[in-house]
Amino acid sequence: MTAINPLIEDLSKLKDAEVENKIQDLSKKYWTASNPNLKMQIASFLDIYKEELTTRRAKAWDQQYQKRNKDLDDLIQIN
Repeated sequence: MTAINPLIEDLSKLKDAEVENKIQDLSKKYWTASNPNLKMQIASFLDIYKEELTTRRAKAWDQQYQKRNKDLDDLIQIN
C-alpha cells in the first residue's frame, strides 16, 4: 500500500512494532509542540499511522477467527 502522504514511507514495509514506535514518537512530539499548525500536521500523521495499525490488527483478528476450532459451532443449535 502506498502512503496517503508523500512524506510518509510505505507503511507496508514497517513491522507492527515500528508503527507503534512511530505513534509513540509522534504523540510525544504532538504534546510538546506549541505551534497549532505543527500540532495539526502531527495529528494528521498520527491518524495515518493509527489507521494502519487498526487495519493490521483487524486483519490479524480476522485471520485468527477463520482458523478457529469450528467443531463447537455444531454443538449449539437454535430452533
